[in-house]
Amino acid sequence: MSSTDQNQTVSPKAEPEAAPDPIHHGPETNDSPPAKSSGWAVFLFFMIGFAGSLLSGWILFPELLYSKKSQPIDFNHALHLDEVSDGCESCHYFRDDGSFSGMPDLGSCIDCHEEAQSDDPEEIKFVDEYVTPGIEVPWLNHSKQPDCVFFSHSAHVMGADMSCESCHGDIGTSEHTRVYEENKLTGYSRDIWGHSISRLGKPEAGTPRPMKMNDCAKCHEEETGHKGACFQCHK
Repeated sequence: MSSTDQNQTVSPKAEPEAAPDPIHHGPETNDSPPAKSSGWAVFLFFMIGFAGSLLSGWILFPELLYSKKSQPIDFNHALHLDEVSDGCESCHYFRDDGSFSGMPDLGSCIDCHEEAQSDDPEEIKFVDEYVTPGIEVPWLNHSKQPDCVFFSHSAHVMGADMSCESCHGDIGTSEHTRVYEENKLTGYSRDIWGHSISRLGKPEAGTPRPMKMNDCAKCHEEETGHKGACFQCHK
């Protein structure tokens, strides 16, 4: 064997590198203080947004939803109620077949207002613009319901002995017509929903009652013990 072969010693087989220590999953000590919880900040942010939504929905939204209109004639109910003999039924009467006349037409007014009886500018306007040319007054009806709703004044006034004030408030003592607030989406009066858009609490004394289906059903249940059948109001 040559010297070269003798000098070339066979190197031992390389041993595999030691595997790294397994990752330690045990608890680690952390000297830094724990981060404060953001739960209260989120809750406060939510409450601010919630309160803002309620305020905008109950105060700002109605201002955008309803348009305000005036009646064509500023009618004085109190004055007329003092002059007539049959109270409300002098103008809002029941016909022989039991149907309700509703808002009076021009023919009901001409007997007394063929000519102006005073220097009241509203009466003069009524005579000049409506009576003389024979044009019906385009009254804005606060109580108008959709066509699918049937309401019998006879059943409530004559049958159940309810007064007009039960639903319409103290309108007989009013000296001026109320502002008509029309829903821009539905075209109906704000009186149907009620002036409180939140629907909380009861209407003030003397003001008209809201006239949604749930309001009628609640009154029926209180007075008769049941809400009534669908066909009684929906024809």
